[in-house]
This record gives sequence, structure tokens and C-alpha cells, in this order.
Amino acid sequence: MARVVVVGAGLGGLATAARLAAAGHAVTVLEQAEQVGGKLGRYERDGHVFDTGPSLVTMPQVYRDLFAATGARLEDQVDLVRLDPAVAYRFADGTRVDVPGTPGAVPDALEQALGNGSGAEWTALMARAEAMWRISEQPFLRTPLRGAATLARLARSPADVATIAPWQTLRGIGERQLSDVRLRMLLDRYATYSGSDPRRAPAVLATVPYAEQAFGSWYVRGGLHRLALAVGERATRAGAVLRTASRVRRVLVEGGRAAGVELDGGERLPADVVVSGVDASGLYGDLLPPDRRTRGPRRDLASATPSLSGVVLLLALRGRTPGLAHHTVFFPDDYDAEFDAVFGTGPLRGSPRPVPDPTVYVSAPDDPALRPDEDSESWFVLVNAPRHDPERGVDWDEPGLADRYAADLLAVLARRGLDVRARLRWCEVRTPADLGRATGSVGGSIYGSSSNGARAAFLRPANASPVPGLFLVGGSAHPGGGLPLVTLSAEIVAGLVGPA
Repeated sequence: MARVVVVGAGLGGLATAARLAAAGHAVTVLEQAEQVGGKLGRYERDGHVFDTGPSLVTMPQVYRDLFAATGARLEDQVDLVRLDPAVAYRFADGTRVDVPGTPGAVPDALEQALGNGSGAEWTALMARAEAMWRISEQPFLRTPLRGAATLARLARSPADVATIAPWQTLRGIGERQLSDVRLRMLLDRYATYSGSDPRRAPAVLATVPYAEQAFGSWYVRGGLHRLALAVGERATRAGAVLRTASRVRRVLVEGGRAAGVELDGGERLPADVVVSGVDASGLYGDLLPPDRRTRGPRRDLASATPSLSGVVLLLALRGRTPGLAHHTVFFPDDYDAEFDAVFGTGPLRGSPRPVPDPTVYVSAPDDPALRPDEDSESWFVLVNAPRHDPERGVDWDEPGLADRYAADLLAVLARRGLDVRARLRWCEVRTPADLGRATGSVGGSIYGSSSNGARAAFLRPANASPVPGLFLVGGSAHPGGGLPLVTLSAEIVAGLVGPA
């Protein structure tokens, strides 16, 4: 039995703790915040309840595996509801596309909305994405990252390499296979699931819409934060100790290996294994002492493009909105201008800035548990934004900026046909700077590093650090961000540590 300290009670940390405690280890989880969940957070006020991070569950089989490994059935712990439509898209030209929650119905819905063979083109692209998925899932998503060895596994077959097309971008594959610009915009949006720019992200990200359609889009009744609570319960039932309001000051290294952690107050917790669920940049930059062995990860992180962040509005509304889907995406007229603003590219190269006319994502669950009464709604509104970087980009702590931008976003929604300003009880604004402070993600970069560039996935920090006994889990480590990949990273780390 090993003494294990897990730093951070986000989903990755909690899932790792649950697996390792169930495997017989003595596990302690340390979380800086007052509640568990990390980015999978929750906010309540005046009877309005909000998920403050992810609002969609995909690949439910990953969570079923997690709960089975810790002695429970997923469906006995949380109430999963399949969404139909999965998402509603609204384009600047007035086109409306409601994507069904079952994959067989998607082509007809696209054809009816867009015409010109859109359904058949999307079907052909998803067939290519399914082939990409079969090639990459096991050797990449479910296996530790081992640099050249991982590349070799993925390159065993020239046909497989041609299918994945590592030289091609997501935008590029869309331009080759999709003739309607609106359908290409729909595909482009999936780059943002990894905090990336579709013009630079690899074509293999087409597996994201494939997985979403093949395995369904799901909601947790009562809010997705309940998933974090359920995983935390699995950890404690297996014997793990959860300590909130416990900020880790540094990881202790003795005799060349991780030996525990030191908390802000000076308390030291010795350990045989340390699992870091914090942002990898924060771990290598702040929590570890200088060590020549960590130069490689620090160099890779410095050369990678940080992922985008987001500005969130939590809207407490009077009245109900008829016909509004659970998830609705309102596209702008110029999608490229959004990525130029976020990443500091295009005409104003080098100057990231808030997006003047962004894509607006609205999550409006029809869930009585999230509203004070039947004549109210609780909306989570998200737009892509550059991370908090006062020196080289946007200072999201600039006085008045958050409130001005929130007012601009409400005006954008109104121009897109959804004016709720007269129904607004209150609005809680959360900027990238707020996200960084709340979760420890550097600058509020939601996914750590982006997937911009063909080598980006291989620059992401490995789950086994160069320091023996120190492991990384979560969205900033391999295999990447998003709830299912974070949960898979926990499975990888638990496998690396092994049973007691």
C-alpha cells in the first residue's frame, strides 16, 4: 500500500483518487477551494443554480468504466438524460439547424436545413472520423504518452497515417469535404473543445463530433456538478480523505523522487506518490524545485500555444423562453475574426483582445432543480476569449472591463434574436482572470495547451513526470481536456501507479 497525495479535486484528481483508493492505496486529496469539482463547479444564488464549467457529458462509457472500477453503477449514482436535439445552431443569415440526438437522424436534419448534399457530405466526413477514431483511440487516448514510441504506434500503417492526415488541419479537411460554409463553421467549432484554432488544429479533431454523435450528448439531472460529487463519493467510500481549503505550496522532492507536499501553512504530508491535478504549467513553474529533469516539459509548455479561455455570464431570468434548446450556439458572420482576436492573429497580429462579435453559446437546461420557480430560468452563457495576460494580451482585471463586455454580449444576443435584458434579475460575470484564480489554470486557459499545430498533442505533458513518483492528471496533461479525456487520464495514471 502506497501513501498517495492528490493535488486538486477536479474531476481528474477525484477519479484518480477513487481508482487508487479502490485499489488499496492510502489516498489524501488536497483542494484549494471550499468545494470539490474544480472547473466542474456550481454557483447558487436566490434559488438560481448554475454549472459554471462543462455543460455536456459525452462518451458515457468512460464514466461507466470508472464507477464499475470503484464498485458502483453510473446510473445508480447520477441521472443521465440524453439530449434531443443535441444542440441547436443559429447562423448569421438566419439559418437554423437543430442537430438530432441520434446519429441516424443527423444527415436528414442537415439536408433539410442546408440542402445541396450537406447530409451526404457530413456522413462521408463522419465515416472518415470513425476510421480516425478506430486508429487513435487505444494507442493515444487510453495509453500513456511515450514520445517517439507513441508516434511509432500511430504510424504502423501508411494507410492509417493517410486516414489521420497529421499534415492537415481541421479547417483543411472541412474545406475538402464540406461545400457549405455553414457546415464548415459547425465543424470548426469542435476545435474550441480543445481550446484551439481550427485553422491550426489537426484534422483528427474531427473525431470529436463523431464521438459526440456516436455515443450521444447527455445531461446530468440537477447539473453536471453532481457528477463530480458522485466521483468524490466513490473516492471517500473507498477510503480516500478529501481536504478542501488546503492549498499546496510545493511538491517535496527528496532522494531524487517525489516525497510529498507542503501546504501554505507549513504542514507537510509525506507520500510515496504525488498525483498533480493542477495546471501543468503551474506544477512545473511554481510547485516543483528547479531540476534538470523537468527542463523538457517546461520547454515543451513554453513552445506550445496556450488554449483559449472564456467569459461566462450566469443569467438569472424572469419568465421562460419557448422553443429554446438545452444547448444553442449563435454563430457570427465572420468566424475567422473571432479566432484572430482570441489568438492575436490576422490583421492585428500579436494583440489578443476580447472578441467584438463572438460565437455565443447558451446552455439553458429545463431542469426544475436549477431554478427558484416555474417562471424563471438559469442560463450559462459562454464566449471564447483570450486568456488573462496583462503583459502581452488582455488584462481582464482592468476596472470596468468585465461589466462593459457583459453588456456588449447581451447586446450581441439581442441582435441574434434573443434579447433577455428586460427579463434579467441579475448577471454574474466570470472572466479568464476569475477562472485562473478559482482553478489554478494559468491565465484561465481552460485546457492548458491548445492543439494548435501538428505536434501539439505530443508537446502536452506526459502523465508520468520525469521525477519518479510524480504523476500528472487532468486537462492540461495527456490525453487532453474535456470531461471524458480527463477521466481517461485518471485511468492512465491509476494504471501507471498500479494496485497496492
